[in-house]
Amino acid sequence: MLVKSEHLQIISTTFITVFLAEIGDKTQLTTLVIAAQSHQPWIVFSGAAIALVSTSLLGVLAGKWLAKNFSPDLLNTLAGLSFLILSISLLWEAVI
Repeated sequence: MLVKSEHLQIISTTFITVFLAEIGDKTQLTTLVIAAQSHQPWIVFSGAAIALVSTSLLGVLAGKWLAKNFSPDLLNTLAGLSFLILSISLLWEAVI
C-alpha cells in the first residue's frame, strides 16, 4: 500500500518539528550524560526512545481529545495566549 502524500507530509512535518525541538534540549543533554556515565549507550537509547514515544503518545491522545471537544479557532487562540503569557513571564524574569 502506498503512503498517501498527505500522510507523508504530516509524517515529514512532525519528524522535522520534533527532531529540531529535541536537538540540544535538556532531555538530550541528560541522555548524553547518562550514556556517558553508564557506558551502556544502547540501553540508555532504549529507555530514552520508550520515554519519547510515551510522551508523544500522550500528546497525540490529548490533541485528539482537544480536537474532538473544542473548535480549532479556540485552540489556536488558547495556544497563542499561552505563548504570549510565557513570553511575558520570561521577559519579566529577565528584566527583574
